[in-house]
Amino acid sequence: MPESSSQRGGATRRSVLAAGLSAAALAAFGPAAGAFAAPGGAEAAGAAPAADWFAQPAKAVRPKFRWWWPDGLVDPAEIAREIDQMADAGFGGAEIAAVHHSITDTSVLDTARHGWGSAAWRDGVKAALRQAARRGLTVDLTLGPSWPVAVPGVTPDDAAAAKELVYGKVTLTGGAGYDGPVPASVYPAASGVTVQQLLAVQAVRVNTAYSSGKATGLDAASVTDLTALVSGSRLTWTPPDSATWVILAYWQRGSGQQPEAGPHSSPAAYVVDHFSAAGTGAVTRFWDREILDPTLLRLLGSAGGAFFEDSVELETKGLQWTPALPDAFRRHTGRDLLPYLPAVVLDNGNQIFAFEARLTQEIRHDFWETVSHLFNENHLGALREWAHGHGMKLRSQPYGLQTDAIASAAVLDIPEGESLGFKNLDDYRCLAGGRDMAGHRILSCEAGAYSGGAYNTTWDRFLRTMGGAYAAGVNQTVIHGFSYATAPGVAWPGFAAFSPYNGAVGYGESWGPRQPTWQHVPDIAGYLGRVHQVLQSGTVRADIAVFRQTGYSATGIGASWLTSTGVPLGWTHQFLSGPLLDLPSATVSGKRLAPDGPAYKALFLEGDFFYGSSPTLAVADARRLLTFARAGLPTVLFGAFDQALTPGLPDDGETDELRALTTQLLALPNVRRVTDKTLVGAAFADLGVTPDVSYAASSTLLNAHRATDDADFYYFCNGKHAETVKPAVATIDHAVTVHSTRRAGSGTVPYLLDPWTGRVTRLAEYTQDGDAFTFRVALQPGETLVVALARPAAFGDRTGARPHVVATDADSVLFADGSPALRAAAGGTYTTTLSDGRTVTTQIPEVPVPLTLDQWTLTVDDWRPGADATSTEIVGHTLTLDALLPWSQIPELADVGGVGRYRTTVTLPETWTSSTGAVLRLGSVSDTCRVSVNGTRLDPVDRLNPVVDLGGLLRPGSNTVEVEVATPLFNRLRVSNPAVFGTATRQAYGLVGPVRLVPYGQRTVV
Repeated sequence: MPESSSQRGGATRRSVLAAGLSAAALAAFGPAAGAFAAPGGAEAAGAAPAADWFAQPAKAVRPKFRWWWPDGLVDPAEIAREIDQMADAGFGGAEIAAVHHSITDTSVLDTARHGWGSAAWRDGVKAALRQAARRGLTVDLTLGPSWPVAVPGVTPDDAAAAKELVYGKVTLTGGAGYDGPVPASVYPAASGVTVQQLLAVQAVRVNTAYSSGKATGLDAASVTDLTALVSGSRLTWTPPDSATWVILAYWQRGSGQQPEAGPHSSPAAYVVDHFSAAGTGAVTRFWDREILDPTLLRLLGSAGGAFFEDSVELETKGLQWTPALPDAFRRHTGRDLLPYLPAVVLDNGNQIFAFEARLTQEIRHDFWETVSHLFNENHLGALREWAHGHGMKLRSQPYGLQTDAIASAAVLDIPEGESLGFKNLDDYRCLAGGRDMAGHRILSCEAGAYSGGAYNTTWDRFLRTMGGAYAAGVNQTVIHGFSYATAPGVAWPGFAAFSPYNGAVGYGESWGPRQPTWQHVPDIAGYLGRVHQVLQSGTVRADIAVFRQTGYSATGIGASWLTSTGVPLGWTHQFLSGPLLDLPSATVSGKRLAPDGPAYKALFLEGDFFYGSSPTLAVADARRLLTFARAGLPTVLFGAFDQALTPGLPDDGETDELRALTTQLLALPNVRRVTDKTLVGAAFADLGVTPDVSYAASSTLLNAHRATDDADFYYFCNGKHAETVKPAVATIDHAVTVHSTRRAGSGTVPYLLDPWTGRVTRLAEYTQDGDAFTFRVALQPGETLVVALARPAAFGDRTGARPHVVATDADSVLFADGSPALRAAAGGTYTTTLSDGRTVTTQIPEVPVPLTLDQWTLTVDDWRPGADATSTEIVGHTLTLDALLPWSQIPELADVGGVGRYRTTVTLPETWTSSTGAVLRLGSVSDTCRVSVNGTRLDPVDRLNPVVDLGGLLRPGSNTVEVEVATPLFNRLRVSNPAVFGTATRQAYGLVGPVRLVPYGQRTVV
């Protein structure tokens, strides 16, 4: 391959890339970069958690909705009502998004009068902001209609429009020459694209030894520039030998891409160039000139949250492109890009030509690293600076291309992932690494988008999905979604953004008052808000930093040993990429990397999974890792890093320099190299590195750790790495050990924080060894638990310095009236060992036997289509049940969706006393539910473990138990809208049980 005569004057590849980050993207980190967050929500730095801090989470941390509008065809009064509906249900805000895939006849939307960005749309936005300000909510705004980012006024031929590089090809054999037109693109230009520019014409000799899959092998040394031979539109050239040659012509032009499911505006919007200042400038100019009038700017100051950009889905059958790429590639690598184009050009997403495998890998790495730099600098960094100028933040899903999403997450105020597109938890851990190294607080998630999920998504499914995501770093939920009430031609129960979708049941759910479960949704919102409150507090703590040479996300690629073996043993990890090593936080102190933030205990490096697991490392990255290790950071390398290679094309002597650095690295006493991934854990142990959380054996328990000045918060979930993994998660019940980061002698005690009820109670049974606390965790599939290690009297606790239980043969222990108390489902004598060294016995009297409740009266509100698309008629049913069955198996309820109230009477013996209580185990119930006993409504029910403590509400004699169950509307829609929903199977809704009343005896330990 011919070398460029233009050299870099001694500048390293990293220095060129970092210069761009420093000028724009790094500067875009803003003053928060390197400064780690104080406790979240209403909690101020240095203040111990108050009694209501957890019970009443701030609106700022509560979940939000993606709020779908049919562009600007909205009524400001209805907009204000919908803000009230979200606020009344306990949510913290919404993101306005113009999405209407369900409306096939978009002419009914009249883009000239009601399009995105129109006066009507702006009036709707103002109404939303006004009402949000009154209710204390925040409103986010998508940067364009649908996705990707586009604005009206940009045409496909404009400099600001998205670009593609396409190729034309002619094959020559047997020494035959060519005299004809420059090869045209293999794909015609998109509609509206009238201009294309010839970038270059090349001839390359075919070498089938380098062919791989569908890619034709080419000889890199034979690349010949024919551009100067083009006369007008013709080319004449004869190969120098009789081998097979290809002539390649490269054309750059607009891609002509429009946002999804348009048109949305008049004039039509076209997707902008995401790699150029011109593309981003078109977006910001449109907002400044056409949307952000003084009134809207004032309202943003009152209730504005963030500007939002969805995932980067730049669609082209060629290669994503920007005209500045050749110059940027030269600045980045010191080389010309054009001779390498055969190895990077794409055909409908596929690589079609390849040089020798290693060379192709190096070229493609350098190309996409250059694109990543342009995306972070010219797009994300510039948008963030502009957003800050308007008092807003930038939230974005920075993936979809082969760019460094880890570095992008550090640029953003709020990076966001998605439960639909992310394949497993490591995709979130990639974005979390960028967030935490940059010192930002939030990792958001577009949550609950399920294929075919319209009107049949249950909240327990949603909670199982999010449980693991929270353990992987997510701490903000944007629920997918809340649809505006109506639009022309829609059917009951109203406009839904994605249903019907291509005539069938669509994506996601349309939450809101149209759903029977909405009356129970405040319980869900409270749960999510409390989880967010905990997970936005203080700073994250993660055990291991996994260095990734290629910072992709949304790939499902994990980390050797850590993902498969370490996580099931309690280990936590995040992913870092090269640009993060230049952040102010990237220092080592006390053997910790980023000690004021994630405080990683060790760094792990392995081969690049995205390039054949090659043991690659950039020289600049090797220098930083060597600096970290010399400062004391334990480091484990998996693979042949004694023979490390640069990920991109090396300069003269660069490989030797890299190996000299890795030799120094491997020689340090706190560095280990392993060649068997099963030995990674042993290497950490040999270096004295242990996790913050540990289990004695492999478990499906996941965890996340947050530390404040006054507490350590541990979030646990019985979940799994990916929802598609089989078999399903089983119940767990085992000991867990956690560690406190608080100062020794600070009187730390453990608390249980119930995110469903908001109650905080002292943990009554545990053992302590220095800063280590060991206790039992028993969780159903998907169920969560939050534990805090804090001083006595935190959260308003008045228990004081009482002894706790370290061992007992009773069923469970709790603090009651400041003292340990035993619970057991059977009478007898129980032995307990206390932390003060005493062993005591406690007598629990005889306990009544458990009862199965199978005789019920069921009253059902059957929701049916009303007089129009947004009206619901309710028809009543009353049934007497001798056994619990799903509604789909009860003829009168087979096609019913709505609300059912199950009522039964329980007669208890006269021997029932105040020291006897009971739990109600509901068994299977779908979807949401609430429980009342003798007219008193109980705390919200954990949807994933529906067991409620009836406490002292039961009495001798007759007791009334009522269970209110709300269902999705899917079964009703099967018959009311059979064209869309009729072919689907009925869903099993209702209280199915078995429902059991399990008494217990309780006695204070004396």
